[in-house]
Amino acid sequence: MEKVKSEGLTPPLAGQVAIVAGATRGAGRGIARALGEAGAFVYCTGRSVRGEPSAYRRPETIEETAESIVAAGGQAIALRVDHGVESEARALVERVASERGRLDVLVNSIAGEDPRMHQWGSFWEAKLEDADAIFRNGILSHIITSKHAAPMMIRAKRGLIVEVTENDVLSAGGNPLTQTVKLALKGLALNMAPELYPHRVAAVAITPGFLRSESMLEHHGVTEENWRDAGKKDANFLESESPLYVGRAVASLAADPKVLAKTGQLLSSWELAREYGFTDYDGRRPDWGALTIDWSGLPESFVDLFRCGTRVQTEWLETLARRTRAFAAKLPT
Repeated sequence: MEKVKSEGLTPPLAGQVAIVAGATRGAGRGIARALGEAGAFVYCTGRSVRGEPSAYRRPETIEETAESIVAAGGQAIALRVDHGVESEARALVERVASERGRLDVLVNSIAGEDPRMHQWGSFWEAKLEDADAIFRNGILSHIITSKHAAPMMIRAKRGLIVEVTENDVLSAGGNPLTQTVKLALKGLALNMAPELYPHRVAAVAITPGFLRSESMLEHHGVTEENWRDAGKKDANFLESESPLYVGRAVASLAADPKVLAKTGQLLSSWELAREYGFTDYDGRRPDWGALTIDWSGLPESFVDLFRCGTRVQTEWLETLARRTRAFAAKLPT
């Protein structure tokens, strides 16, 4: 992460405090780095620490994330927390309150790359032996952490809770377990928003585009230095983004005094880049939403599934919008 603190300029999040739950790798690491880049003090939390490697058999650690923030001129600390254990999440928030006296941003990016969610297939073929663990890591951990962070924000009458999810529509790929997790995180932000709104605390969900996470780079057999080489086999990859890009989207939201107007919404890195004008670390502004996707590498049956899915979702949303407007019209003014 390049240093961005210029002489005479105060970083937009100077003095603010953030927790990034799941800061070990991928979007979580990129968001932690971007918040540090913007001047926030960042608590980088997760389960992967030196000497106690990831259950996902990945080499990344939260210490590496915190050290990269400090090396770039920011402030960060790494704390091992299992966010699926309520006592550990509670202790984390109590420590932040004791050490910093405030909490401005909570980002829930926990278990976004849990390999147990990588299986693809129809729901009638799904392997369910890990379902309880997937839902605890992928959903309950988010609820637990938000539960204990929200009161601190409510007392201060300010704050932002961010749920990191996948895809800017209802669905997400994979199997029914993965789809349930990703949809639930969108709904979690939607449901928290009206409860937090009177206290001037915002809750949003956000998705990156085609994310060049550590595991995705490994899957394509490239590094961050030569990632464009993977575009020879997958043209869509040329519109991919580094994890810092969605991180800068979150940092821009945190710095926006009118962020409450976006509460409850499902946002994307590329739409927020259009609005706020930030770029990826290399000066690019990837726009996944504007890309004409190359579907040629997928079987026609798979594309047909997407066609049917988008039609059903559109009809579902239009019906839901009509019913919701009718219900709203019955509420007292």
